Amino acid sequence: MLAFIPGFLTGLSLIVAIGAQNAFVIRQGLARQHVFLVVLICTFSDIALIALGAGGLGSIVQSNASFLEVLRWFGVAYLTWFGIKTLRSVFKKEVLTTSEYSSVSIGKIVRTTLALTWLNPHVYLDTVILLGTVSNQFKENRWIFSAGAMLASTLWFTAIGFGAQSAARFMSRPIFWKVLDGVIAAIMFSIAILLALYNF
Repeated sequence: MLAFIPGFLTGLSLIVAIGAQNAFVIRQGLARQHVFLVVLICTFSDIALIALGAGGLGSIVQSNASFLEVLRWFGVAYLTWFGIKTLRSVFKKEVLTTSEYSSVSIGKIVRTTLALTWLNPHVYLDTVILLGTVSNQFKENRWIFSAGAMLASTLWFTAIGFGAQSAARFMSRPIFWKVLDGVIAAIMFSIAILLALYNF
């Protein structure tokens, strides 16, 4: 437990910030569209990244500046594109409802979820490098620490995905969706700017 609890708390502290991935999970939950699939992809992606970090990939990534640089600009480009696309949906129609989200294909949802997870350099900095470094301080108990972090990710994505889904019926006013997409677009643009200016 001396390794599991710190792992859980460290993992939770890194994931609770509302970033691109979390904002997308919340939106899908509110739209009640493929919530289980989105939560599943995010959870297993985090578990895989945490395991890679605990397995020593963090030190390799940290020493490979060119890899992080490529990820940086992929992330900037994708987040900017996603932000513009989301912002356009705010002004495209007078009324924006969940029915408009239901027309999005499952393939597009999967691609978007994977991109927002794996093209974000901060995922590698936080999950692979930081969590990986801390977990390795626990030596033979590093996998117990990692299990705590994995549980934190699982609970968090489940909570925001299905929590938002449960709250969707209280958020049926069209203006809510316009405001939500406006906030999500602002988050995407902010993260893109931070990534472009971040000193790796």
